[in-house]
Amino acid sequence: MIIYGKQVCLYALKKHTRLIKTVYIVKRGILPKELYIQYKSSIKFLENRLAQSMAKGGNHQGVLVEMEDFSQSNLAVMKQYQFILVLDFITDTGNIGAIVRSAYALGVDGIIATGIKSLNFASIARTSSGALLDMPFAIIPNILDVLNELKQVKFKIYGADIDGKALGLCKFEKRKVLVLGSEGDGISKRVKPKIDEMVSIEMERDFNSLNVSVATGILIYRMKNETK
Repeated sequence: MIIYGKQVCLYALKKHTRLIKTVYIVKRGILPKELYIQYKSSIKFLENRLAQSMAKGGNHQGVLVEMEDFSQSNLAVMKQYQFILVLDFITDTGNIGAIVRSAYALGVDGIIATGIKSLNFASIARTSSGALLDMPFAIIPNILDVLNELKQVKFKIYGADIDGKALGLCKFEKRKVLVLGSEGDGISKRVKPKIDEMVSIEMERDFNSLNVSVATGILIYRMKNETK
């Protein structure tokens, strides 16, 4: 896959050397000296026009990196963790990238995307500022199968819902799953019976319009710190 943008590319070059195939730069001085020396044999110079084409019109900031395709995790591995996010038909890679970034920073162990068959991992790597490269992530289309299997190994399933129990009143199990629905539709009706407890973020004002990634960051932080 090809990623672009200075921040995510520098992150990949510093932390994931073995995944790097080719480094494309528009001009000298884009990379720090130590990285330029380290990857000198893999560097290719591009005209800005071609770089723009490779980035499909995105803001490449003078550097693109071709690397190995993202390697997904699986449910067997996820079952060994303590805190998992399950995304219920969230498809926007910008939102997913922001969720991954917060989840990685705040200590979530893994993320499962459901209701879909594929995602643009290069886009998620970019919008997560590289956090995807270090976050166990899997696509498993059938959310009901996922939740059933996690329940069998003693995970408690929490769901984010505007009508749920106020977050400040909750204490959370050590082994837990947080299910997040799309901004427009929330958690699917067929999924709600599988949820053990719905939780919500109490608002100071009458304004229920938190972006899903912002809400996720708040929920993760509280769920990590309000454990039974």
